[in-house]
Amino acid sequence: MARILLAEDDDSLRGFLARALGRAGHQVCAVGDGDAALAALDENEYDLLVADIVMPGTDGIEVARRAGAGSPDLRIMLITGFAAMVVRAQSAGIGRAKVMAKPMHLRELVDRVEEVLA
Repeated sequence: MARILLAEDDDSLRGFLARALGRAGHQVCAVGDGDAALAALDENEYDLLVADIVMPGTDGIEVARRAGAGSPDLRIMLITGFAAMVVRAQSAGIGRAKVMAKPMHLRELVDRVEEVLA
């Protein structure tokens, strides 16, 4: 079981993703924006950060950058519905971050999470 921080601003999608990851056996802390994600990272340790790139407040790329600097063992996965953001994420200097495009099937997300955690 991994401790996962999920940062997604869409309420319904955040709920679906959190439930899917929870059913897969992970402990999930789900937050609705980048600022809440940074606060959660300050309060707890996580094995994986899954963050939407485009969110209110601090965006997912900046959250990943700060999280990676503070926790070198943290695995990072960024998700986005905007193709241009995939390129931006890949060129942002977060070399260990995996990027996944939305929409996605919940099984695909769980499988990808398992790959990242392996």
